[in-house]
Amino acid sequence: MSAVPTWAQLVYLLCAVGFILALKGLSGPRTARTGNLIGAGAAAVAVVLPFVYLDLDHLPLIIGAIALGSLGGVLGARRVQMTQMPQMVALFNGVGGGAAALVALLELEELGHLPASAAGTFVLVATAFTVLVGSVSFAGSVITFAKLQDLMTSRPVVFPGLPVAFAAALVGSVVLGWLVVDGTLLWAGVALGVMGLLVGVLLVLPVGGADVPIVISLLNAFTGLTVAAGGYVLGNVVLLVAGTLVGASGTFLTLLMARAMGRSVPNILFGALKGCSTLGAGEASDRPVRSAGPEDVAILLGYADRVIIVPGYGLAVAQAQHTLRELVELLQARGTRVDYAIHPVAGRMPGHMNVLLAEAQVPYEQLVEMDDINGEFKHTDVVLVVGANDVVNPAARTTPSAPIYGMPILDVDQAQQVVFLKRSMRPGFAGIENELLFDPRTTLLFGDAKESLTKLLAAAKAL
Repeated sequence: MSAVPTWAQLVYLLCAVGFILALKGLSGPRTARTGNLIGAGAAAVAVVLPFVYLDLDHLPLIIGAIALGSLGGVLGARRVQMTQMPQMVALFNGVGGGAAALVALLELEELGHLPASAAGTFVLVATAFTVLVGSVSFAGSVITFAKLQDLMTSRPVVFPGLPVAFAAALVGSVVLGWLVVDGTLLWAGVALGVMGLLVGVLLVLPVGGADVPIVISLLNAFTGLTVAAGGYVLGNVVLLVAGTLVGASGTFLTLLMARAMGRSVPNILFGALKGCSTLGAGEASDRPVRSAGPEDVAILLGYADRVIIVPGYGLAVAQAQHTLRELVELLQARGTRVDYAIHPVAGRMPGHMNVLLAEAQVPYEQLVEMDDINGEFKHTDVVLVVGANDVVNPAARTTPSAPIYGMPILDVDQAQQVVFLKRSMRPGFAGIENELLFDPRTTLLFGDAKESLTKLLAAAKAL
């Protein structure tokens, strides 16, 4: 751990202020771009600064690693599909936690050469914490990536003895952590990191598909806490502040999302062990439904004075947000009042629908949060549901045995008419049937969302 000059500490402090301003800017759509640029600029300064005041060894390797990581980040961010954004967030988050754990292990190796009294108990505690939680975040993020990418089942993975294995891994982590603090042992730190990987896997395996966005937010908070602890170990104020910001905001977001689903975080993480966690995708139903073609739906929309759009993950999959915006603009030009109803956990990550519609340049004023728009459905002529399912499923209110029971939903079933755009009758991510699909007031328009909306737009223009 090298001493940091006073002037460099002041620059780090300014970078930390930049992160705070960035977070403030990200709190609103009008200032989000500016906030993002401020944060990126502060991060760039913080990365470059050590090259100025430190006499670094292995400089070519360091620059090469930074260049390789930057190239990978830029290519990944530019090429990733909107539907794959949650996977990218999960991977980036996991890499951050893993990097913090590796840095802590390197620092532990350096501390091992110092007398026990010189290392400091609290520094060793922070080091052990960083190794453990960073490893948990890395392994858990990899599992969430695999679930979202369909590399493994999105259903909860539960096996006999899972609670015992998880408890044993936690106890083993505590023992290894004590060995790190008590003896500054590098082998104990490595074993602690391996045990953290096991805890991360066992923590996320029982989580069902619909709960994965909340787990991503929780793991993001874990990564922030590891970065903050690593900042304390390294004596780096910018890491300490940035990590604290990420940890606090991630924790707050996790609690808000859990509240939006009407559940507790422990229930989300361990509900499958009691048979009540959200499940993955189930089988399609063969019950009869009422369907129609684009022309019929266009007529229905043409006579409506009030329309609400409910976007979901299927809209992102089809990349149909631009076509949907054109349809909404056409309806508005004819005097129809149209809004988008945004559920807090629609999609596969927090704010997924907001980002998707912002990409299509939908005015932010048209995006209305669930609590503000639920009272409007009873006065709505037509609700157009595009790719959403679980967030409008009445089972959340009426079926105690349903995995989503208690989750606040959009009150779409109170509207005069409901039109669902669906590829098939396959259930949503929670794996249960949506009784609203079989309601006499519901009409289904089958097909790819982009193709269906394109035909619907053409039919509406022809009226």
